Amino acid sequence: MAKASRSPWKRQNPRKRAGKASKHLSPAQKSAAKARARRAGRRYPNLADNMRMAAKKTSKSKSSKAKASKTKKSAKKKSAKKARKRTAKKAAKASRKRRATAQEKDPRGGLTAAGRKAFARKQGARLRPGVTKKESDMTLQEMRRKGSWAVRFYGRAKLPPLVDAKGQPTRHALSAHAWGEPVPKTVAAARRIAAKGERLLARYRRAKAK
Repeated sequence: MAKASRSPWKRQNPRKRAGKASKHLSPAQKSAAKARARRAGRRYPNLADNMRMAAKKTSKSKSSKAKASKTKKSAKKKSAKKARKRTAKKAAKASRKRRATAQEKDPRGGLTAAGRKAFARKQGARLRPGVTKKESDMTLQEMRRKGSWAVRFYGRAKLPPLVDAKGQPTRHALSAHAWGEPVPKTVAAARRIAAKGERLLARYRRAKAK
């Protein structure tokens, strides 16, 4: 059979046994202990009354800690939820921006009509489609425009990369398609477009000089 627990007044104070100072009841706890004793028909509170009041304090303290822990967890959850919402919002915004950019850029090279409008809206520049006509069908202004583009894009001393790591033409190289020229993948091909541009500009200047 299990041993019956000893009465509290026969047990040593656990705090004293642990080498800790004894804790006294607060005035409110003392009043509560007295009230408990009166309800039981005792004139003064006994050890059991005092122990009950001390236990209530401990219970309350544990409850407060549990409540604080629960509040902390709830705050963490809310914070994590807000962070997820912010991340999702940023991702959605970036996705919309990518889609808008994709619609503005012609995959074959150059800008689409929507892209030119967006450029005009943002920077106030009035961009026009590239000249894709044959040289014999070009007006003087079209010669000047195409010649200027060719020299500016492919006649510079140091060319930007014309192909990426996968061997695909870059946007700089693809711009040739928007002007009716073959997409250059080598520096030599790019220089040929620049030379054609110089010829167009020379022809334009000769015509203007007449």
